[in-house]
Amino acid sequence: MAGTASGAAAEAARMTWGEALRRLGGAQKTAKGVSLYSRFVNRPVGRVLAAGSYVVGLTPNQVTLVSAAFSFTGIAVLALAAPSWWAGVLVWLALAVGFAFDSADGQLARLRGGGSPAGEWLDHVVDCAKTTALHTAVLIAFYRHPGRFGTGSDGWLLVPLVFLLASIVTFFGGLLTEQLKRKAAPGSAPPAPSTLRAVALLPVDHGVFCLVFLLLGGGPLFRWGYGLLGAAAVLYLPLFLAKWFRELSRPAAPAPAPGPAR
Repeated sequence: MAGTASGAAAEAARMTWGEALRRLGGAQKTAKGVSLYSRFVNRPVGRVLAAGSYVVGLTPNQVTLVSAAFSFTGIAVLALAAPSWWAGVLVWLALAVGFAFDSADGQLARLRGGGSPAGEWLDHVVDCAKTTALHTAVLIAFYRHPGRFGTGSDGWLLVPLVFLLASIVTFFGGLLTEQLKRKAAPGSAPPAPSTLRAVALLPVDHGVFCLVFLLLGGGPLFRWGYGLLGAAAVLYLPLFLAKWFRELSRPAAPAPAPGPAR
């Protein structure tokens, strides 16, 4: 009886969708180092999805798997379907929804009181697999449809490989930097986000990258759009690496002197 009563009380204490959405609105991560797309599109959409996932009882790990299902559906269409405008819309939509659910899993974890090491591990493994598979699918599309994309020259087949290399190194470098950096002092306010930096990060934002697949039916138009974003990823990579190395090279702040014994 006691277990039944406690379960009923916990169920009654669950928030509604609107309450969860309001709670999430006040529990967002800092916008520092986040592009305008992620800040004003992906995170807000992810917040709505996180609130809905909470109401239907999904766990953060289940939301991560939903994100993977959408993303890999789009990747499969890209690799297997003939390039066309409708296929491009389908690929973009699947990738964009998957990206929004990728934001929702972390927001849902915070709403439920915090994530877990296993959940964070799953999230990063899915992200790494998604990035690798997506550029591999572009390579397959270029190889299968050279006449459509104008990729008869072998040099164009190197573009997805170079793009993939830059993306994976950026992903791993940023992730490792986040893990190794010193934690902010308790009570310290996060730095104010820079609008200029948020605009500058748009070419390497995954949500903006998803938009290029709307050009899939345009053949050479998609090839050049994809190639320009790949060039941006390559150009940004040394800037990111230099910044992260510099941050990690800073000496740690000295620990405060112990107070008098009481």
